[in-house]
Amino acid sequence: MNESSGSRRRTRPTVNLALQGGGSHGAFTWGVLDRLLEDGRLDFEGVSGASAGAMNAVVLAQGWMEGGRDGAREALDRFWRTVGGGSGIFGTEMLGAWADLLVRTFSPYHLNPANLNPLRGILDTQVDFERLRADSPFRLFVSATNVRTSHVRVFDTNELTVDVLLASSCLPTVFHTVTIDGEAFWDGGYLADPPLFPFFYECESRDLLVVMVNPLARDRVPRNPGEILDRLNEITFNASLISEMRAIAFVQKLLGEGWLKPEFEPRLKNMLVHAVRADGVLSGLGSESKFTTATPFLLDLRERGRETASAWIEASLRHVGKRSSIDVRSTFLEPS
Repeated sequence: MNESSGSRRRTRPTVNLALQGGGSHGAFTWGVLDRLLEDGRLDFEGVSGASAGAMNAVVLAQGWMEGGRDGAREALDRFWRTVGGGSGIFGTEMLGAWADLLVRTFSPYHLNPANLNPLRGILDTQVDFERLRADSPFRLFVSATNVRTSHVRVFDTNELTVDVLLASSCLPTVFHTVTIDGEAFWDGGYLADPPLFPFFYECESRDLLVVMVNPLARDRVPRNPGEILDRLNEITFNASLISEMRAIAFVQKLLGEGWLKPEFEPRLKNMLVHAVRADGVLSGLGSESKFTTATPFLLDLRERGRETASAWIEASLRHVGKRSSIDVRSTFLEPS
């Protein structure tokens, strides 16, 4: 059977992929996906993402639609190498105090009055959104933040457009607000980075594999201004993920300790959670590096992602479909 078919019979363990955003650090996720695809022992049912995670999700689906796993690897490689050929695609290539001063002093309506975004051209060229909406091999979920209501909007496969991807990656200090159906949207990472709850209701697989770009833990308290802003950025973009993990942990506790009557248990999905984490691998990089799109830097991040994924495959792949490979409470929540 053609592996790119959305209706293919699944003969391998199947997971839902949740891909964090993080500007050019999304190239780390590229490496993780490339290694998982190369290994070939996992199938994917749903894929969610915010910002760069959403880009990876959509390009993964586009490539798989064209040529299965190899097509997906080629599509991701093409996308990120094109990003590496651009200048300032994720905002600005200026680093340090000058960039910080600019975005604090001027809005993107002053710095970029023509609203130029090279990502629009890349996505228009490399993703067939009409075909993707009709024939995606996975359920896709892309988050964006509604500026007016402070609510998250999760766009499903049949709603995906280039504007949805640009909304999901719209840092309001860098890009113009994106308007969809009369509503203004900013980066989805503020409220769902990445969105997990669609998997509870829309997908059959209980296995959830989260690819994390923002480190959860730091060894020391930051002291200088740059370190403080970096850690604040990490905490902010991990907050929604921690909140959703708290819900998963609560359901696990309800089911594991027999708090529910048997007739109510089937109403809750006991998720099996796995994570590929960038802690230690990307912790030496400041938040300003998320705007760096030089090809050697992106290729280095890809190799870090591949190595981290290889370690996860060796340690945790065997647990998929059987049990969680991490303890959700001790990983994401304060120990009880």
